[in-house]
Amino acid sequence: MKFTPPFQSATLIRRYKRFLADVELPDGSAITVHCPNTGSMKNCNEPGSRVWYSTSDNKTRKYPHTFEMIEINGTHLAGINTNRANHLVRELIEKGKVPTLSGYASLRHEVNYGKEKSRIDFLLQEHPDETGRACYIEVKNVTLGMGKGLGLFPDAVTTRGTKHLRELMHIVSQGDRAVLFFCVQHTGIKRVEPAVEIDPEYSATLNEAANAGVEIMAWQAKLSAEAITLVREIPVVLPPG
Repeated sequence: MKFTPPFQSATLIRRYKRFLADVELPDGSAITVHCPNTGSMKNCNEPGSRVWYSTSDNKTRKYPHTFEMIEINGTHLAGINTNRANHLVRELIEKGKVPTLSGYASLRHEVNYGKEKSRIDFLLQEHPDETGRACYIEVKNVTLGMGKGLGLFPDAVTTRGTKHLRELMHIVSQGDRAVLFFCVQHTGIKRVEPAVEIDPEYSATLNEAANAGVEIMAWQAKLSAEAITLVREIPVVLPPG
């Protein structure tokens, strides 16, 4: 995913009201940018950090600038725009980079499904007429780096995420494939684990889902102001249970 023009840099003043952040520009002035992240952004919202933002040409937007990336401890980059995750995963699948997700005839997104009235991020199907065995893919953005290569998900309690795991388990029970895809937009994360202390219910349900046959994978992104690309698969480590 390439960006034209590239993201612009600034310094984070503060993130607040969940969807807003104030940043200081190189000339010393300040602007308010939209923050497209519903999580806590734990370890990704330190005031004084270098950040990057994009600018929309949509004149109807109240906040035309969007918070995209942040530098962590002057070392790593994290992409906090969760809206980018689905685009990155779709790009990877359509380029045939994930062998286990290749060979399907159709790909649809945001399809209604499940017992709990959910929408799946991607639905792959064997035949052009959208028949045959299906593969349901749920995407989650990972940015919570804990150091020494460890990344955790989620960064806040997610009842919605737990619901999605139940839906994926039901899909497997019906004979189709279900995949949980961790899109790791953090250059310092080398493996992903469930955040047991943050959301023990999600962590327990993730273990249950894995045991039920839900496939779990994670890919790490390379990030810059010019482009973000998923470049390598990394391990997902689940605790015993």
